[in-house]
Amino acid sequence: MAKTVLITGAATGFGRGVALGLARKGWTVIAGCQIWPQVWDLREAAKTEGLAMQVVKLDVLDPIDRDKALATPVDVLFNNAGIMESGPMVEIPMPVFRRVFETNVFAALELAQGFARQMVKRGSGRIVWTSSVAGLVKVPFDGAYAASKHAVEGICSAMHEELAPYGVQVVTVNPGAFRTGFNDTGMEAMDQWWDQGERVVDHWPVRELNKQHDPAEMIAAMIEVIETDSPPYRTVRPAVAEEMVKHEQAEAWTRKG
Repeated sequence: MAKTVLITGAATGFGRGVALGLARKGWTVIAGCQIWPQVWDLREAAKTEGLAMQVVKLDVLDPIDRDKALATPVDVLFNNAGIMESGPMVEIPMPVFRRVFETNVFAALELAQGFARQMVKRGSGRIVWTSSVAGLVKVPFDGAYAASKHAVEGICSAMHEELAPYGVQVVTVNPGAFRTGFNDTGMEAMDQWWDQGERVVDHWPVRELNKQHDPAEMIAAMIEVIETDSPPYRTVRPAVAEEMVKHEQAEAWTRKG
């Protein structure tokens, strides 16, 4: 029997790939997009393939959109929507920092809470969070995004233990650098405010992001996590990123101030 999944941030990147991939496999997919033009675009893409996919407006920061989404019971919530803002921690404007947390942490948690209540009452369900390799290691010049994903890691580790007795699974997927455009525009974002005021540290050392991986690998891993009966708590891709995470976490114990 086909199951129902709600995917946030389904307009582009991983979310779009997972939404279309699960629809091809016969899942009942509710694909949430931030703005109406994205809704139309994804509907047209699904129609072109002959896929029966429900595409809805779901700006995770909009309480009206969240409440409408929460009115539909689902088997899986894929908490995928997120934004990235770059800049040194000493320079990044606080409104920018807060915006990252509003989207990546607070709005995502509100959706997770709402669907978790449904799942607990039913005795089954799964919440899959898109975290990041940045939630597991240090990321200079990308501290706001990394901090938000470290917060996601803390939330997920707690929810995992709290909801397990009620038959609700909580797991994370942790992408490294994949070629979706998310990293490229995220690192460019600081240029919007950099020249507005005095700076006391240097701009991040601009480099071409030319070692990113094919997003198909991460999309396939995300689909597997959603479909598998008992997925691992954490799924990191690519493999070289997992090795890097383990090395950096071990190195942190000997790092000096």
